[in-house]
Amino acid sequence: MRDVMTDVLAWWEAGESVGVGTVVGTWKSAPRQPGAAMAVGPDGSAVGSVSGGCVEGAVYELADLARQDGASHLQRYGVSDDDAYSVGLTCGGIIDVFVEQVSRTSFPEFGEVAADIEAGRPVAVATLISGDAERLGRRVIIRPDGTTGSFGSDRLDDAVRDDVTGMLAQGRTGIVHYGPDGERRGDDVAVFVNSYAPRPRMIVFGAIDFAAAVARIGSFLGYRVTVCDARPTFATKKRFPDADEVIVSWPHKYLAKTEVDERTVVCVLTHDPKFDVPLLEVALRLPLAYVGAMGSRRTNDDRAARLRERGVTEQELARLHAPIGLDIGARTPEETAVSVAAEIVALRWGGTGSPLRATEGPIHHEQPVGVG
Repeated sequence: MRDVMTDVLAWWEAGESVGVGTVVGTWKSAPRQPGAAMAVGPDGSAVGSVSGGCVEGAVYELADLARQDGASHLQRYGVSDDDAYSVGLTCGGIIDVFVEQVSRTSFPEFGEVAADIEAGRPVAVATLISGDAERLGRRVIIRPDGTTGSFGSDRLDDAVRDDVTGMLAQGRTGIVHYGPDGERRGDDVAVFVNSYAPRPRMIVFGAIDFAAAVARIGSFLGYRVTVCDARPTFATKKRFPDADEVIVSWPHKYLAKTEVDERTVVCVLTHDPKFDVPLLEVALRLPLAYVGAMGSRRTNDDRAARLRERGVTEQELARLHAPIGLDIGARTPEETAVSVAAEIVALRWGGTGSPLRATEGPIHHEQPVGVG
């Protein structure tokens, strides 16, 4: 719901009821990912999207109905439905959309959740979307330091809390299944977990023109971007206006002490061994989603040899994406940034980097495999 949060919060604060349809499951070539939402306000206006245009009209009607009567619905749209073409999902995908009312009565915790998201504090909303008509639409709010709300079953509450705490730490959104009373091996009950974790980090080392372009596209992709260089003359906010922060520090020392996780991507653009080698020695031993380094093939071979001399293993070296980026013939800093971003996205979703016309099967991969 992050994409419609501002509008929904304004209506909620005004005491109005809002109908919200959220994508909770996708298959095949569905255009939007779980968590994408459309909201229908009290004046009948719509914000957001669940399908990029495919089924907006049908979801609008259900959301407007939920806004008025407070009833929740789980609806599937796709080519397997007899009326798929009539609702517009001609792209071949299948999506499940959960429609519910958001108001001060139905979702009294919404203001606190919105405040957490705005402040960058991790929070997850777990909603029961199928399996028990009496509990449909109930929510549990999970934070690292506690849980509020209940599904009406202590065992189910405990199971959801344990599972969602792990999902929130990884920034994962998706569906978890349980038995009617929280049994791990059951699938009678489906709970949709919408995780709102802080933005994943992109750390760009090397205050060069290529770094400015990579920082710009990293910000566009939703990363919290840091540019780091040991040279204060070059590492300035004026030169990197799209970065969230610019740090003057020796790269390996900064990376060793800063906070990173499994979603963090690191781009090493200095191609200077006195910076690169100690930095990569640290980076390749951290639980990062992506480590890429710029340089020619000769530079890369020399760098790899120096790293081996410092005890970096072949398994650790295999994690290094160097030369950085996909082969798209990039030359300018901006084109190179597209190449780097493409490699990061491909790794995240399991893409091949091949032209789509040369591949078969679904265009969209169903599960992320790496980069957050």
